[in-house]
Amino acid sequence: MNTSLLGIYLNDHLAAATGGAERARYMARSASGTGLGTALEPYAEELAEDRAALIGLMERLDVPVRSYKVRAGRLAERLGRLKGNGRIVRRSPLSSLVELEALRLDAEGRAALWQTLRDLADRDTRLDPDLLDHLLERARHQQGALEELRRRQIGPALLPV
Repeated sequence: MNTSLLGIYLNDHLAAATGGAERARYMARSASGTGLGTALEPYAEELAEDRAALIGLMERLDVPVRSYKVRAGRLAERLGRLKGNGRIVRRSPLSSLVELEALRLDAEGRAALWQTLRDLADRDTRLDPDLLDHLLERARHQQGALEELRRRQIGPALLPV
């Protein structure tokens, strides 16, 4: 296994996982007390668990965490909050739609990561196939759940009131 390229690959996914976990927490807080907030709270916890699982796998594979990539993931998430949404003072329904699309893409990326590592587990005993199967299944479930939440936001975001 090319550990140099594996390190880049895993650290890039860690940066994305960091941004995704922070975005999910932010969205859950922003939508607190609503159906969307209630639906996002457990998802935000799962994303934090997925991120921790990735760090654990990196440790098992002797891949160092590149803190500058983690910081870049956090910074990208915060900069993403600055996007125009048609409102100055409060959140727009469009914000939730776009953010759910980003989280849906993040889940797709994590599914690809877990599948890649699962394929490598056949040749590397440091990787636990059962854990990776669980993480892959959870990412696929998250994709479906996020897609359903996203579709529910289309009307409030884009249809006339």
